[in-house]
Amino acid sequence: MHFNQKKHVSHVSHHSSHTTKHVVKEHSSRKSSSKSVNQVQHTHTTEAMAEPAYTVPAFRQRSADEIEEYQRVSSHVGKGLASIQKELHRMRVVTKTQVENIAIKREVQEMMHKKMTSTDTDKAPDFMVALRPHTVWEKTPVKLFCTVDGHPRPIVKWYKGGKPVDPLSAPGKYKIESKYGVHSLIISRCMVSDTAEYSAVATNSHGSTTSKASVIVKSEFTSILACAVLVFSSVPHLTVIHHSKLEITMLDRFGVSFGTEGGSISLVCTMVVVPDLPNVPPLAQWYRDDKLLKAGKLAEIKVGGGAATLTLPHLAKDDEGLYTLRMWTKDGTTEHSAYLFVKDAAPSVAGAPGAPISVKAFDINSDYVLVAWKPPNTTNEAAITGYFVDKRESGSATWSQCNDAPVQICKYPVHGLNVGHAYHFRVRAVNSAGISRPSRESDKVTSPTCMCFACVGVPSAPGQVVATRNTKSSVFVQWDPPKHPNHLMGYYIDASLVGSKTWAPCNHKPYKNTRFLVHGLTPGETYVFRVQAVNVYGLSDESQESTPIAVEPALTTPSAPHGITMLSCDGASMIIAWNSPKHRGGSKINAYYVDKRDADSLAWKEVNSAPTKTRTYTVDGLTEGTFYEFKVQAGNLAGVGVPSAPSTPLKCEAWTSAVPGPAYDLAFREVRGDSLVILWKAPVYTGASAVTGYIVEMAKKGHHYHPLNEEAIGHCYLQVTGLEAGAEYTFKVKAVNAEGVGKASQTSEPVFAKALPGTQEIQCGVDEDTGDIFLSFEACEISETSNFAWSKNYKEISDCTRVSIETKGKHSKLTFVNPDVSDLGAFSVHVTDTDGVSASHTVTEDALNTMLELSYNIRHPIVPLKHQLNYEVLEKGHVRFWLQCLKMSPAVNYRFIVNDKEVTSSDSHKISHDVNTGVIQMTVDHFSKASEATYTVQIHDGRAKNQSSLVLVGDVFKAALKEAEFQRSEHIRKQVYSLGRTDCILYVLVSQVANVKKETVFHWFKDEEEIVPETPPNVMSGSVALPISLFSRKDQGHYKAKLSDDRGKDTSVFDISGQVFDDIINAIAHIAGSSASELVLQCTPEGIRLQCYMKYYTEEIRTAWLHKDSKISSSEKMRIAGTAEMAWMQIREPSEKEKGHYSIQIMDATKSHTRTFDLSGQDRGRVVGGLPDVVTIMEQKTLSLTCTVWGDPSPEVTWFKNENEVVSTEHAKITLEANKFASLTITAVTSEDSGKYSINVRNKYGGEFVEITVSVYKQGESPPEPKMGGRGATPAPLASKTPAKTPTPAQSPIPHPPTPSLKSPTPSLRSPAKSPTPTPKSLKSPTPPRK
Repeated sequence: MHFNQKKHVSHVSHHSSHTTKHVVKEHSSRKSSSKSVNQVQHTHTTEAMAEPAYTVPAFRQRSADEIEEYQRVSSHVGKGLASIQKELHRMRVVTKTQVENIAIKREVQEMMHKKMTSTDTDKAPDFMVALRPHTVWEKTPVKLFCTVDGHPRPIVKWYKGGKPVDPLSAPGKYKIESKYGVHSLIISRCMVSDTAEYSAVATNSHGSTTSKASVIVKSEFTSILACAVLVFSSVPHLTVIHHSKLEITMLDRFGVSFGTEGGSISLVCTMVVVPDLPNVPPLAQWYRDDKLLKAGKLAEIKVGGGAATLTLPHLAKDDEGLYTLRMWTKDGTTEHSAYLFVKDAAPSVAGAPGAPISVKAFDINSDYVLVAWKPPNTTNEAAITGYFVDKRESGSATWSQCNDAPVQICKYPVHGLNVGHAYHFRVRAVNSAGISRPSRESDKVTSPTCMCFACVGVPSAPGQVVATRNTKSSVFVQWDPPKHPNHLMGYYIDASLVGSKTWAPCNHKPYKNTRFLVHGLTPGETYVFRVQAVNVYGLSDESQESTPIAVEPALTTPSAPHGITMLSCDGASMIIAWNSPKHRGGSKINAYYVDKRDADSLAWKEVNSAPTKTRTYTVDGLTEGTFYEFKVQAGNLAGVGVPSAPSTPLKCEAWTSAVPGPAYDLAFREVRGDSLVILWKAPVYTGASAVTGYIVEMAKKGHHYHPLNEEAIGHCYLQVTGLEAGAEYTFKVKAVNAEGVGKASQTSEPVFAKALPGTQEIQCGVDEDTGDIFLSFEACEISETSNFAWSKNYKEISDCTRVSIETKGKHSKLTFVNPDVSDLGAFSVHVTDTDGVSASHTVTEDALNTMLELSYNIRHPIVPLKHQLNYEVLEKGHVRFWLQCLKMSPAVNYRFIVNDKEVTSSDSHKISHDVNTGVIQMTVDHFSKASEATYTVQIHDGRAKNQSSLVLVGDVFKAALKEAEFQRSEHIRKQVYSLGRTDCILYVLVSQVANVKKETVFHWFKDEEEIVPETPPNVMSGSVALPISLFSRKDQGHYKAKLSDDRGKDTSVFDISGQVFDDIINAIAHIAGSSASELVLQCTPEGIRLQCYMKYYTEEIRTAWLHKDSKISSSEKMRIAGTAEMAWMQIREPSEKEKGHYSIQIMDATKSHTRTFDLSGQDRGRVVGGLPDVVTIMEQKTLSLTCTVWGDPSPEVTWFKNENEVVSTEHAKITLEANKFASLTITAVTSEDSGKYSINVRNKYGGEFVEITVSVYKQGESPPEPKMGGRGATPAPLASKTPAKTPTPAQSPIPHPPTPSLKSPTPSLRSPAKSPTPTPKSLKSPTPPRK
């Protein structure tokens, strides 16, 4: 998936236009107020020379209403004269300061230009522009400026009378700035006590320097006239307008931009310049990552015509960064910044890496050049294996490769250069797929500079990554720097959709800061982010992923509403309306507040103290004939936003016109490249008669309005077609009644004929499962507060029983309940709180009929049967009739018919069904001769039908009746025998007995030999059990249970062989496989053993051992066997050939249980030889347990005794020599030293746990016979301290084998649960043969 593909379009708001007009007007006002003193002195002369009175021509004469408005406005013109006079006085006072600032800025710019073109070298601080003394009046500000040169960049501190200036000591009085190389101290509202000597001290690692200047503050008791003479006498005449005299207001600003290697892009910012003089263009400076750009072949800079343009004709990833346009204006500087992303061009070979970045050449001597660069980012491509460096001489177009084999680090010394020749260099990256495109060539080698690389490897991975919400298409990502930067060059940031596991780069040039704004994300999607650090040696490991974050705007207050208009007025109240804010602040707007004021007043009054949620409001208590202004504020969860611009003055005058008032609330839906739908609301004021229709007018940008419909339409929407793709349009709507055409609505906002990226249309279809007819829509974007609003004929659907609406995420579905002709029409949906996501679909009669037919076929099929009607004879002689459907609904209806007579559920005929299995059944408790009949089941599921019949007459019926009577008689005997299991190793034969007495005798037999259980049978308990422990093949045979007393005897036979035996073994295999542990590795004197622990194991369980997916047969090299608690495989004298992946498969009747172990030889901690399984040793001897351990990095070794860690003491000493030989030496062993010892060898890649059993016997006694348990190891008496020389490789995680045990030789007995509906072992024929 590619990011950074979304195009951003800037719009000029009404507020910007209003601000521009204000700036021009204010400048004109200031210009008119700055006339010279001589012009003021000759005012009377000018009046005497005035021409005769001017006669107003007819075309300039005003109507009565215009005269009233003119008089109202002119009555307040005088109020501004006082402010104009104050402004004139202020300009006189600050003129001197402005002139000095102009000279200082000009000098600073010249010096900064020189500084930026020079090469940074180590240099002590030096004042390029020193401080200047100032004499100012009391209560006026003063600014001290200086510019300092030096490398590293000096730090400047300010002092007053030798004491440091602390801005916190007098908040608001002092302001210290350091911007673009200019250091300044600003003192606001000077007092006489501020008179002092001020100094700026600049310091870096090479020294310090000081610049001093005095500030004299004079009291205002001096004559005001003298002050004025002093000021004006010092003002020089400016014959040339400097660029700092211009007032600049930026309009359309370039936004976040996206380019591709090899392409071109232009960053444009339009502006208003006052005065706009062709011979005095504004000074514009472009920066990339705070570095000044100069015009050249890689950057074209143009200023003029009301725009500043930067064109990059040959894009490379080196051009990626933060671009800043800085304009010098009258008030200082104004600037705008935005990020430019440059992605990799399509590689020449699929999978090849991107081009390297920032290639620089450093001239070391006459024939030796060191070339360095930055590696590209790699996400889905193969890792970079090296780089090729190319060179060419200046003036030549031929490139030659410098290195024969790829170099693996990001620097390379180039030899064999010609003395006095100039060279350019470029670099290409190499991976397993191919070679990348070449990088941008380096600058020509000119200055001798030595570059030292002291790093010794790639940086460590960055720390924690945190992502936070920013806008609906961007996320703010920040992270902790790596602990080991190793001359860090920057960072690469990657992003991935949650669940996709596919990463895409967010930047293509190393970013130096630890905070980055990722643009171009899909709104509403959830992402995770990771970061890699980069230096000359390559990329670090990836950081941990950030927590997932959904792309949603950060929660802020909404922007200002706009478009305030009056809908009606009755002379005492007005109804006003407004448009919602363009930016809702990431939350739903839940309140509006209206303020008003007389047009003649400056004070605003609150209209509604309680918020209103609608965008219309009735303002009461107005005075007829008065002009009012209104402003509106919107509120959301974040608070109340900024107020709107004041409306135009609206006169409170009763409307008496016969024609309707204006329509309002114009909105757009379904904007596409050639069409759109416009909606509006009916006017509040209808005039003398009801509104009968509407006329819609449209104007393309730069054209006049023209009507779209000749005849008025009767609804409040219109689909407009035939638009020009990408063109800008505006609309007006006029209401019509019987008296004529009413007032036009307020002009709509401009709309571009262009669909949103990813826009989809409504899909209409029929659900294949339910047969429901539905309309489905998937939004291309969505916000946290968005809702899907469905409409029919553009009237919102709410609480409608004919449809149901279901919304999940970006998807919304409208389902028709009982569709018919009343559902014909245009259905539309729009997503709130988006940029106009909407679509529509018209349901026609033909389409509806087609879907209804398909829906009927889906909803009413023939009910499919999996099994026809059948029967089976149950215990007690009951007979069950059943059939099975493939699928049925909970609303299914059915009935059983026997010989054309319906049978209902009763005590003798139990009828039921199961929706999940599809089984319908009837159980006949007393099956007799009267049950001979034809049985039929009729099924109704919705409108689907089916039936099945079974003819049970004649011989077929007689056979069924005979079996039923036999089962009934057997049940009467009330002797039931069964085979049960209490756990995986103990099987129990259970005989349930009845009609017995104390004298009744019970005996068990196997193959005619009597079995005497440990616990005598108790016939009075109702059941007698025979436990069979450790069940295996030897337990096959015929078992008999004999019961006898003075009344007679009875015998029951159990045949445990064939399928019965296989079923028992499969049941044991299922328990064994479910309880099996992972394979563990155990060292033995013969080699290594892979062991799998389980509750019970017998050789009758089907198992298979595999090596690299090939089955292993037991042999002398690989012996396969087991014990009651585990299965194992012994590998004698393992070699390299035995490495690989091992697994054991334990198979039961239904599934296979697999456990695995990897013997691939990874460098995790392990014991490679030297330890036996069992050790026997005499008292007072020295026990030395020594082994060889291995791992990279070197493992940690821990010894345990009986699962408690052993601490090294004089008695038990632990050593580890050369991180290879581990030993535990116990001197003068005693019986207390007996036990189970173990060693844990582990590093960061894993480890191994090996156990040794130590038995200590007394002197003169025979060594005890070692008990091997389930490990099968050979005992090895140990008395030597010398470590074993022949290591046995082994690796395994710490094993935790289970220890199975029999809890009771005579388990509790209970009858196995009987299914209420027994399932036959095999399907019987509807007419089975009987003997």
